Amino acid sequence: MANNLKLSNAAVNAEADALSVLLDNGYIRIYDGTQPTNADTAIGAQVLLAELRFNADAAPVAVNGVLTFNAITQDSSANASGTPAWARAYKSDGTTVMFDCTVGLSGCDLQITASPIAFGASVGANSFVYTVAKE
Repeated sequence: MANNLKLSNAAVNAEADALSVLLDNGYIRIYDGTQPTNADTAIGAQVLLAELRFNADAAPVAVNGVLTFNAITQDSSANASGTPAWARAYKSDGTTVMFDCTVGLSGCDLQITASPIAFGASVGANSFVYTVAKE
């Protein structure tokens, strides 16, 4: 028989809420270039464009496995100029990787305020939503 695991709302909410706690006071680092194969792959030639911060309480409790993150602290002075393509989220220690995601003005995981990013400019987040798959 084929695999057919399906999670309950209680299970996906617990998974999302656990991730939210790990991201409290964490970082979102935005890069240009090609997103690595997975979040365990080292960053190569990609350029760090900006660094945003999750709040002390990254997100309220999940609903149906969906985390809608609280306001994210903007980067008041971007590290470099470039076209944002992806981001990596870290715990508050700044070194423990949690996940990678897409970045852009719309139709992506992390929606930011401007693209391309200019060196020294402010970079903020308009929206960041994460959904735990039930299937």
